[in-house]
Parts: sequence; structure tokens; C-alpha cells
Amino acid sequence: MAKKQKLKTHRGAAKRFKITSTGKVLRMHSGKRHILGTKPANRMRRLKKMAAVSPADAPKVHRMLPYA
Repeated sequence: MAKKQKLKTHRGAAKRFKITSTGKVLRMHSGKRHILGTKPANRMRRLKKMAAVSPADAPKVHRMLPYA
């Protein structure tokens, strides 16, 4: 019986997404890299928090992170 091939983790996805214990996929918000002085503090606080990935995109992320 041949051994099944191991799946490779997509390293770009591993750096961008986190999978919770319940299986939800989280991502960071965009818009926090530059031109920060003009953005209000409450907007920056909102951007700090993780956001859930769209349910339509979650299966794609799960395929890229097979062992997460």
C-alpha cells in the first residue's frame, strides 16, 4: 500500500489567516500601512481587530491551510 502524499501549506496564506478552534477563518483589515495621520483614532481601533473571512472564501483558505 502506497503512502498518501503530504499536503503542503500555502506559506502566503499561513502568514495572512488564522483558523479558530471552531473552524472560522480570521484575517486582518487593510488600510493600516501608511497615511495614518489622517485616519481617526476610532477607525484605527476598528482596523486593529481581526475580521472573519467571507463564508464564500473560507473553503479556499481551508484548502490552502490543510493542517490548521
